[in-house]
Amino acid sequence: MDAKLVIFKPNGQQKVFPLAKDVTVMGRGGDCDLRIPLEIVSRRHCEIHLDQDRLRVKDLNSSNGTYVNNQRVSETGLSPGDRLMVGPIIFTLQVDGVPKEILPVETRGRKLPTGDQPAEAEVEVLALAEGGEHDTLSAMAGGAQGGQGEEVDPISALEALASESKKKDQE
Repeated sequence: MDAKLVIFKPNGQQKVFPLAKDVTVMGRGGDCDLRIPLEIVSRRHCEIHLDQDRLRVKDLNSSNGTYVNNQRVSETGLSPGDRLMVGPIIFTLQVDGVPKEILPVETRGRKLPTGDQPAEAEVEVLALAEGGEHDTLSAMAGGAQGGQGEEVDPISALEALASESKKKDQE
C-alpha cells in the first residue's frame, strides 16, 4: 500500500509525506515522525497505523483533539481522500494514487474546533528521515506571513534545506 499525507502551500503547490512505517507518530515532540511545533499540537498528538491493507488514526489523548473530515475522533479507520486535522494543519490522505486529484484546503482565518486561533506565525512540519534527522517543511497556518509581510514558501524552504544538506555531504 502506497499511503501519503498531502498538504499545500499558499500558492497551491503540494508537499507529500509518505507513510512508510507501520506506525507514524504526529505531534510537536522532537521524537515524532511528523513534527508540528505548535503549542496547540500535543507532544504526541496522534498515530497513524498501517496494518496490511488498512489505515487508521488514533488520538493519543491530545488536548485539542484529532479530527477526520471535521469530526473529532479517538480512533477511526481512514479512507482515500479523508482530511486529517492536527492543530491547524490539514492533511489529505492519498492511497495508491486515490484520489488522483487533491485540492488545496484553505486554512487561513478559519476557526479551530476548540474556538482557539493559532498565532500568526510560520508553522514547520518536520518529517523524520531514516537517518533520524528531520526534513523541514514550512507550512502556513492562520494566515501566517514571513518577515517583510510576504508569505513563506514552504517548498522553497524544503528545497533550500535539501541543497544545504547536499553541500555538506560533498564537503
